[in-house]
Amino acid sequence: MRLILLASAGLALAAPAAARAETACADMAHAALPHAEITNAKPMAIKGGQGCQIELDSHPTADSDIKIEVLIPIGQAWNGKFVQVGNGGLAGSIPWAQVKLRADEGYAAAGTDDGHGGNGRTAIWALGHPQKIADFGWRSLKETTDAAKLLIKAQKDEAPKRAYFVGCSAGGREALMEAQRFPGDFDGIVAGATANYNTLGYAGRAYMQQVLARPGGYLALPQLQLLQDAALKQCANGEPFIRDQLACHFDPAVLKCRPGQTEGCLTAPQIASAKAIYGGRIVNGKVAYPGYEPGAEALRGGWQAWNTGVSQDRWTESSGHAMGSQFMKYFLYDDPSFDFLKMDTGAKLDRDRQKLAKDLDATDANLTPFASHGGKLIQYHGWNDPAIAPRGSIRYHDAVLAETKDAASFYRLYMIPGMLHCQGGNGPGTVDWLSILDRWVEAKQAPHEVTATGQGGASQLLCPYPGVARKAGEAWACSAAKKG
Repeated sequence: MRLILLASAGLALAAPAAARAETACADMAHAALPHAEITNAKPMAIKGGQGCQIELDSHPTADSDIKIEVLIPIGQAWNGKFVQVGNGGLAGSIPWAQVKLRADEGYAAAGTDDGHGGNGRTAIWALGHPQKIADFGWRSLKETTDAAKLLIKAQKDEAPKRAYFVGCSAGGREALMEAQRFPGDFDGIVAGATANYNTLGYAGRAYMQQVLARPGGYLALPQLQLLQDAALKQCANGEPFIRDQLACHFDPAVLKCRPGQTEGCLTAPQIASAKAIYGGRIVNGKVAYPGYEPGAEALRGGWQAWNTGVSQDRWTESSGHAMGSQFMKYFLYDDPSFDFLKMDTGAKLDRDRQKLAKDLDATDANLTPFASHGGKLIQYHGWNDPAIAPRGSIRYHDAVLAETKDAASFYRLYMIPGMLHCQGGNGPGTVDWLSILDRWVEAKQAPHEVTATGQGGASQLLCPYPGVARKAGEAWACSAAKKG
């Protein structure tokens, strides 16, 4: 049996340093990693052959307990490359389905639980544990990257020729964290529905939930349907989704009830709620963080899932309410009894959240180190995302172009009309972003127009922002967005 010793500076083997066959999966259980231990190593079937599934626990601090899984295709099943996948929500478990998906595609793959257990909507684990917050924010990512690369080198006797990171939602935040904090770790990154303005996003969530809580402000499914129908009528040109959100200036006040009208309209408090969701958090008369876009309010997976709940008595079950409350209680204010519906959502909140921003926000727009490493970055966001404000991605895009020289040579943003949070919605949104990224890195084929597919053979043309797809005769082509 071969003892495999792994160190941060490199790899030492008990066997001579000559070329050798791959290390057997069972022998990988005896690998030694810096401040981490292998808890299991076993073969498992993957498409195209067999893989070696390695489970480990990493303890970079006394309060850290980061669980990591690595799946390495054996022999010819490996394409020579590595993909690390992002997590979602408040994490708490390893995104195993995504790890397995990438291994089935031939990549060595890895993922982490971000340093704690949970169901993705609870944050009690953060109470009194600042190191676990740092693990969640960024450190678990680095631990996973370094351990996975060392294990791949040990099993294959060669390093992966390419390394990629792919994530959406909280995983999109993680993707941008990688590009900003660890610019030399990945050759290419896909960042979807990025929650990179993390503390700002939760501040916006508290603001919106407070408006919904006002007397008469709740928006039930009939009101959401009214909003969706009116927005589509105004801005969709007869289609089931809005293609050019920047050209749509929908005002929910068009649905205001006339005197004596009780059906097919919105009351003043309901209009205020809709405006708060569309308009974002306002501080001193200015938008501190943007809101959500019209046109998919009543869809399954839309506003009910994230903002309003399926009924008023189940409003607190919406992900936005549940996660927003948990964040304020256990991340920001260390108080399990804290009521975010009664908090100050103005300048004080912005001062308070700064203590977490260094660990949770990924807003550094100077990506020069990542570009100098040769990295490529694809960012995407569904225009009808009800969880993470789509215009936040535009804010970051514009900041990168302002702060990073020649950003267009390595960076693209795609805004996807009609798509909800990471997937779903009335607009076709399925794109093999990893293959596009791989071609950009390997063959220097920079992406331009991209086709997204959907159910029933539907498709739509996606354009690098700020381009918008418009029809000219029978064909679609990208043209400049109309911001007026």
